[in-house]
Amino acid sequence: MVMTDWTGLRNTAAQVHAGNDLMEPGYPNQVEDIINKVKSGALMESDVDICVARVLELVAKSPKVQGVKFSNSPDLKAHAAITRQSAAEGMVLLKNVAAGNNKDAEPVLPLKGIKTVALYGVTSYSFLSGGAGSGNVNCPYVVDMVEGLTGAGLQTSKVMTDFYQKYIAYAKAKFEADRDPIKWFLREEFGKAKLPEIELSRWSIACEEQKSDAAIITIGRQAGEGLDRDVYTEFNLTDVEREMIFNVSDAYRLAGKPVIVIINSGSVIETQSWADRADAILMAWQPGEEGGNTVADVLTGKVCPSGKTTMTWPISVYDHPSTANFPQDMSLYDYKEMSGWGAPIKNVDFTNHEEDIWVGYRYFNTTGKKVAFPFGYGLSYTTFAYDKPKVKLNGDRVEVTVVVKNTGKCEGKEAVQVYVSSPKTEGIEKPKMELKSFAKTRTLKPGESQILTMSIPVREIAYYSEAESAWKLDAGTYTISVAASIEDVRGTAPVLLKAYTEKTTDVLAPQEPLNRLTLGVK
Repeated sequence: MVMTDWTGLRNTAAQVHAGNDLMEPGYPNQVEDIINKVKSGALMESDVDICVARVLELVAKSPKVQGVKFSNSPDLKAHAAITRQSAAEGMVLLKNVAAGNNKDAEPVLPLKGIKTVALYGVTSYSFLSGGAGSGNVNCPYVVDMVEGLTGAGLQTSKVMTDFYQKYIAYAKAKFEADRDPIKWFLREEFGKAKLPEIELSRWSIACEEQKSDAAIITIGRQAGEGLDRDVYTEFNLTDVEREMIFNVSDAYRLAGKPVIVIINSGSVIETQSWADRADAILMAWQPGEEGGNTVADVLTGKVCPSGKTTMTWPISVYDHPSTANFPQDMSLYDYKEMSGWGAPIKNVDFTNHEEDIWVGYRYFNTTGKKVAFPFGYGLSYTTFAYDKPKVKLNGDRVEVTVVVKNTGKCEGKEAVQVYVSSPKTEGIEKPKMELKSFAKTRTLKPGESQILTMSIPVREIAYYSEAESAWKLDAGTYTISVAASIEDVRGTAPVLLKAYTEKTTDVLAPQEPLNRLTLGVK
């Protein structure tokens, strides 16, 4: 069954004829339009019947129609436990050094000998469980950093906690009062709103340093459908956030106390300008209702971090080739006025994705461009050694086997990545390496090993030939790399592959770029 987006009334007859079976959000005028178009002959009733049949076929397969009995009382405690555990699997430890870069001391994480923590940043007290818009999931509660750390046996500074909680109560009320009622996706619900950061005086920070053993700063970023992130206040830190990190760092690190930054965001942010001011940086993502508990589990060492970055962290957003092909400030132009010009402005009125295949790690790794944190990167509280990988061709699959050993002092897991480097092909651009498989070990005790086997279908190593409308793989020797990150290859092995071709239709062959005006979109 094919379902439309929540778009309201459009060319309903054309939508039905194209095979859109379910119109959303299902406004009465959409129903009336279909009926009127059938009566006028603009829409064949047989086309409507096809859509109706597909909807009913799906309904007939549903558990309810099949008589499956269900309970409306799920085990919410068990579900919460799964959320807490799964969120920890993905959290990425980006930095972990000794307090004040003391080379003779151990890294600050996991926390040891810490009793009282001063929490800075609005998001510490209004933790973001998930995204906005279609990324919004209704949570019965969201555990913030105060609750999470308290549950782990740590105390939070009473003065700072009281200050932030009172500010948040005011900020949430103001946010809701100022919100455009049409923008339902921006509703302040269950802590989903990203509230403005508030300035702190150096004096207040200095006073808190005297009463606490460590500082934890949480930087929050919200995003979702209809709420794209801008460069200057979302990817980059705001002036208030940067000043907070610098001032907290000055006070605590001078006293030899650790400074830890938690990033509560669905995507990457700029770190190069301030990373040296923190002893530890943990990417918590947006970890669900148990977020504060999960962060506390990682900080205290109850859980050893094992997540790896799923995207490259650039030094600047402008390091991405795609940034040059994206509108920078849409507010400067009015599409209604533009519509009569006949000379649309590139990257304002329309965008061509001219970056080609050079997206993400494929670009940074191939060009050797320096990054803040590479793709697949993530620290641990323990260390792992890989033996030389073994590679063999098994039918239409390449099988990669490697032994991973915990060589550190605590138990943990390791996420192993497999990259493939292809031989050159005349006239075809190829990245230096491409991720083709990955696997994570079970929890390994110190000295314990595990054999990981990853299988890659040969067709997934192929490239696409636009000229021939086919997936192609040239015969030759391919290099298989087993790595802890794209910049940390632990072993390689060759594999000889035969030529492979899989023809496709040319129905989606690239055409001349179309812009909003030539499409008649205003």
